[in-house]
Amino acid sequence: MAAIETEFAARLLAWFDRHGRHDLPWQHPRTPYRVWLSEIMLQQTQVSVVIPYFQRFVDALPDLPSLARAPQDDVLALWSGLGYYARARNLHAAAKRCVELHNGNLPRDLDALIALPGIGRSTAGAILSQAWDDAAPILDGNVKRVLSRLFGVDGWPGLPKVEKQLWTIAGNLLPDTRLADYTQAQMDFGATLCTRSDPACAICPLQQGCIALREGRVGELPSPRPGKPLPERVAHMLIIEDGEQRVLLQRRPMTGVWAALWSLPEHVGIEDARGWFDAHARGDFDAAQAGDTIAHGFSHYRLRIHPHRIAGVRPRHAVGDNDDLRWATRAELAGIGLPAPVRRLLQASNEKE
Repeated sequence: MAAIETEFAARLLAWFDRHGRHDLPWQHPRTPYRVWLSEIMLQQTQVSVVIPYFQRFVDALPDLPSLARAPQDDVLALWSGLGYYARARNLHAAAKRCVELHNGNLPRDLDALIALPGIGRSTAGAILSQAWDDAAPILDGNVKRVLSRLFGVDGWPGLPKVEKQLWTIAGNLLPDTRLADYTQAQMDFGATLCTRSDPACAICPLQQGCIALREGRVGELPSPRPGKPLPERVAHMLIIEDGEQRVLLQRRPMTGVWAALWSLPEHVGIEDARGWFDAHARGDFDAAQAGDTIAHGFSHYRLRIHPHRIAGVRPRHAVGDNDDLRWATRAELAGIGLPAPVRRLLQASNEKE
């Protein structure tokens, strides 16, 4: 075994003791529920963004049984603004599954954890190591980047062959003790020192064994994902207000983008939007005020949103009888699960009044 493999954990933990993050809210107290929640929130989201959401979430739903009992709308409202809402729906579904199968607790077993909605192998490893100090490797984006550079692993880490190689390396590097600290150290190291761009190689405690640094390939590794330009889609969103300045919201379908969230009525074409408006409200569609177009990026496409504000609308009886439509006051919007760009549109329209 190479020297860097035998010394990796010791060097990383020594760095962590001096420079790591020791005061994150999910570390005090460090319970399985809090670890699990933080790991789900931290997927594709930075620590600084997650912290206030985490605190608000655990204040409202402090343990797994309370999460399982909560209505989905409440869970989505607490998640609103974090994005990737499938995470919240899976979190809720997993909590219910734990109540049904595991006496309201997270299971201390890799396969049982992976069987829960929204928990993959790396997240399961992070839960086991941080909640119970068990020996379980992780392989999130930060760890993939560090290991690809350190061991000179070519190829996009998302490819099965490359990922398998990285899992083997990650498993071989596990220390015998301090597994919780070791897992946090790996995440901190990739997030703050061995970063995607402009890594701090000059002060890296692993620099002597880093193949990418030795070969001048730090900027090349990990290999980027083979890609193509993202397609662009257009949506016309209607900001419909009645005489009391309530806004008409429509629930999104239960599958797909922003599933089950409340949003604004949305249509691909303006004439489709007109037809929907005439069927659900009484007002002057031609008096709509166009707002500033905003762009929102998803992993597989970009969405250009064209807002149209129509004030002084009278509701039709169908609105009150439809579970997928509701009127909401401006004050109520803060407690409703809305996609982030929709919330920005509503805030912008309110500021222009």
